[in-house]
Amino acid sequence: MPGYGAEERALFEDDATKLYEEICQRGGVAVSDYRIAEGGELRAAFDLLVEMGLVVHDSEQEAWVPEDPTTVQSRIVSPLSQQAAKLLAESSQWSSAFSQLTQAWRRAPQSSSRGPFTYLRDSAIDSFLEQIVAECEEETLTAQPQAGRDPRFLAMAALRDTEMLERGVKMRTLYQHSARRSSVTHKYVAAVTSRGAEVRTLDEFFNRMIVIDRRIAVIPNQEDLSVAVAIREPAVVAYLVDVFERSWERARAFTNRETSLMKDIAIEQRSMTMRMLIEGHSDPVSAKRLGVSPRTYAGYVADLKAEYDAATRFQLGYVMGRMGVSGHEEPDDEPAE
Repeated sequence: MPGYGAEERALFEDDATKLYEEICQRGGVAVSDYRIAEGGELRAAFDLLVEMGLVVHDSEQEAWVPEDPTTVQSRIVSPLSQQAAKLLAESSQWSSAFSQLTQAWRRAPQSSSRGPFTYLRDSAIDSFLEQIVAECEEETLTAQPQAGRDPRFLAMAALRDTEMLERGVKMRTLYQHSARRSSVTHKYVAAVTSRGAEVRTLDEFFNRMIVIDRRIAVIPNQEDLSVAVAIREPAVVAYLVDVFERSWERARAFTNRETSLMKDIAIEQRSMTMRMLIEGHSDPVSAKRLGVSPRTYAGYVADLKAEYDAATRFQLGYVMGRMGVSGHEEPDDEPAE
């Protein structure tokens, strides 16, 4: 049985199917029909039907009559399905073989022949991250500032990260407090923490970072955010891990929803808003550092104006300065009069 490809299928779906339906309705097609004669308009379709065994010659009627297509289907489709299964299995084997080679290459000294830093741009960033996450064996550390992540990206990240966790990889993720207001982030956190991941939030601003097995870190290029830097230098990676650990110790567990905890988080965000005002940052910069929208940040400032009975930001700054407010006070501290 010859193999059939896309060209034959296109002919089969169009002219051959129409001709077969006509033959079924009429009970056959005459041998002398000019359309199936050599050079006829349906000759190619007719030849395909004959080759497949969908029509056979009836010498008594001097006509071509139809055959049951179910008996023919298994002869045509089954070999293709078997071939597809073999190709999938072979593809999986090749992927596994290349995965082993990739891991060996990344661990070899010559993998850093271009230096300990690799610059990744645009779409290359995502593909690189997918690779190193898929190869992670022990631990992943991630710092994700701001809560406004694309829901579609978070859904894909949930699938990717749960697969990683089910392989036995440990995972710790750090967000800003503002992430607690995102229902999409809550769903992601529920998905990964149910499989053993740990998630915490922090009031302070930090840069995006991912560290795989404490051997490779990926951070954004601050001068061009469309570029990321993959770092393999052990000393630098160790330094970044230490920065993460220090932030992690100060952070609060995401899954804890006690009223007292949420009150503490609100106090921490209020204090950081004070620090942004005192340091003179613009609203867009301040909002970014708190991980909230400019509108939400404006609401925080409005609350402080009401609290300190100030009509303008200038007056608010003056009142806080006169009272000795720095934004670093403990919750129980009373500002100096």
